Amino acid sequence: MGVDPGLTRCGFAVVEMQPNRSGSSLHVEVKGTSSAEDLAMRILEIQRAAETLLDRFAPDVLAIERVFSSSNAPTAIATAQASGVVIAAAAARGIPVAWHTPSEVKAAVTDDGRAEKGAVARMVQRILGLPGLPKPVDATDAYAVAICHGWRSGVGAKYNMTATTQTHQGSRTALQKAAKGDTGGLTAAQRAWKEAERRAAQR
Repeated sequence: MGVDPGLTRCGFAVVEMQPNRSGSSLHVEVKGTSSAEDLAMRILEIQRAAETLLDRFAPDVLAIERVFSSSNAPTAIATAQASGVVIAAAAARGIPVAWHTPSEVKAAVTDDGRAEKGAVARMVQRILGLPGLPKPVDATDAYAVAICHGWRSGVGAKYNMTATTQTHQGSRTALQKAAKGDTGGLTAAQRAWKEAERRAAQR
C-alpha cells in the first residue's frame, strides 16, 4: 500500500505488482479533512482511514513518501502528523513500513528523478493499465509510491533494487534480508515472490 501523506488530503493506493514490471490497482482513495475541524479530530480521521484500509487489504508492506522540511512550516508539520498516525497504524498490525523520497519515487516510475507530475501520472496509468489518468494528484502520488517500493523491494526481478531499499532509520527491510538468505521476516506472499524469482532465474 502506497501513501502520499497529508492532513488536508492523504492519498492511499493498494496495488499488486508483477515480476514483469506491470501491476494492477486494487484500490485508491484520497481522505480529506477540513482546516475548520479540530486538529485532533482531523488526525484521528486520517488514522481511521488508514486502519480501515490496512484491515481490509492486509498489505505486505506500507510504503510512504518521506517527509522533508519545508519553507512552509505548518504544511510540513501537518504532513508529519498524518505520516505518524499512518505509520503507527501499520506498526500496530505488524506490517513493515518503508520510506521513499519524492525523487526516488519519480526515478523509479519514470527513470527521471525530476519528472513533472504529468509524466508520473502517465507512467502510473501505463504501468497499472488504468483506463484514464489517475486523479487527483494525491492518488497519483500514492500509486507512484506503491509502484516504487514494489520494484525497489525486488518484485520486478529485472529491476531488483533491493540493496538500496531502506527504512527511515536505515535498517534492512525483510526483502533485503531475504536477498541474503534470511527469509524469516517475510510474509507468505513475499516468500512466494522470492521463490518465483528463484525459479525464473534458473530457467
